[in-house]
Amino acid sequence: MSERIEGHGGELALAALRAAGVEEMFTLSGGHVFPLYDAAHKSGFPIYDVRHEQSAVFAAEAVAKLRRRPGLAVLTAGPGVTNGISGLTSAYFNASPVMVIGGRAPAMRWGSGSLQELDHVPLVAPVTKHASTVFATSEIPGAIRTALGAALTPHRGPVFLDIPLEIVFSHDEADAPGAPDVAVIEPDPDEVARAAQLIAEAQHPVIIAGSDVYASNAVAALREAAETLRVPVIANGMGRGALPPTHPLAFAKARRAALRGADVVVVIGTPLDFRLSFGDFGSAQVVHIVDAPSQRATHVQPVVSPAGDLRLILSALADYTGVRADHEDWIATLRTAEDAGKARDAQEMAADTDPIKPARVYGELRRVLAPDAVTIGDGGDFVSYAGRYLEPSVPGSWLDPGPYGCLGTGMGYAMGARVTYPDRQICVLMGDGAAGFSLMDVESLVRQQLPVVIVVGNNGIWGLEKHPMQAMYGYDVAADLQPGLRYDDVVRAMGGAGETVSKAADLPEALERAFSAGVPYLVNVLTDPADAYPRSSNLA
Repeated sequence: MSERIEGHGGELALAALRAAGVEEMFTLSGGHVFPLYDAAHKSGFPIYDVRHEQSAVFAAEAVAKLRRRPGLAVLTAGPGVTNGISGLTSAYFNASPVMVIGGRAPAMRWGSGSLQELDHVPLVAPVTKHASTVFATSEIPGAIRTALGAALTPHRGPVFLDIPLEIVFSHDEADAPGAPDVAVIEPDPDEVARAAQLIAEAQHPVIIAGSDVYASNAVAALREAAETLRVPVIANGMGRGALPPTHPLAFAKARRAALRGADVVVVIGTPLDFRLSFGDFGSAQVVHIVDAPSQRATHVQPVVSPAGDLRLILSALADYTGVRADHEDWIATLRTAEDAGKARDAQEMAADTDPIKPARVYGELRRVLAPDAVTIGDGGDFVSYAGRYLEPSVPGSWLDPGPYGCLGTGMGYAMGARVTYPDRQICVLMGDGAAGFSLMDVESLVRQQLPVVIVVGNNGIWGLEKHPMQAMYGYDVAADLQPGLRYDDVVRAMGGAGETVSKAADLPEALERAFSAGVPYLVNVLTDPADAYPRSSNLA
């Protein structure tokens, strides 16, 4: 006979969440979800609260990305849920297993005009894998288990449940929840064998490894496949760091040479979207390896597209025993291009000019960031440089908004990263435009003693809009911000610390102070507004 549990709706929900490995809650207080707080408070379950609901969802997404397990955001009804939709949408595009539990106006008075009465499900359904309302207290654990099973099954993604007020406050009993069911998707062995043969026999193959390689815990399998087949690897998203920068098959600066010269491009765990020229690599054949059939490209036709558990697919590639071409000359050619790119970057990162070049900021950051530091990108122009100049050494140490490109992730991601890694450096790279979206949540970090370093590239403009608009029309509108705004003063006013840097020579000491401060610390760097990064960034 199954074990039974009893309690109010919040206690039943928390039991199911714990069974799925959830260890913390991100929220903004609201009466519709008080029972969830009560259950957490009485059992010592950590609660982290924010000043805007989007930050709660972004924090949950950071945990989901870094830990490869569900992250939880609890939002009150109506505007609480709608304020979190951008975060849900980012999680959807990033395949992050985030669970959002929303409050909901009472079902017994539905249609009478209760406070914050809104049917959330139709709004969030297009950007979630599962969205539903729980109408019985006893059904809460089962509903959470079902939703989390969907969130964790490739292709992963966010899920949503809302619970009417009288349902979550009521008491009942239910079967004790177990861990969610997550099926392993077995790839077609013939497709895998064909992919292995194409890669092995190619003269100039290259691998592009994306976020799903990390999310699928397939980093070791990727390394084994690349080393066995002797194929150069370029990484994007959370695939960055899968091969450390010192690995002989890791390439970051030779991307253009690799894609121009390749005869087979193997894209693993990332879509063939705008970041990868929509899958158009000239005359090269494309092998697209994905974690689920739903992720196969429909706008282009790869030669072969194995779908399924990435560890199984990559391990099978490593086991290939057929004929292989010699790739050593190709690797050497790319290494020459890589070395030239690194020399060029080193010169740019040493630029001793005022106003400060963004490249110089990243040159100084490379000196102070630890190998396992978590770097977080929240911005457009300034953060675009990060993809070029920063090379993560450890997998799972890079967070950016992903293909949805939503600004405002910074403080939420920082909170989730700090909660996940209490002893690592956490560094947010933020444009001054992005600062307007989430900087108030520095107060949440200060109040809950979650120190992070925030480096703002402050050029006083929307750089990715101002320069292109000038080029297109000869003028720009709605593209200027307040020059030299003291974002560090904002952080100090909320209990953190910071400073403004206007001279390149002052950067090293400012960054040293930031990383030793022990409180949220903002380094406000006045960067050159004339220095704009090209849109062909390899950030993602």
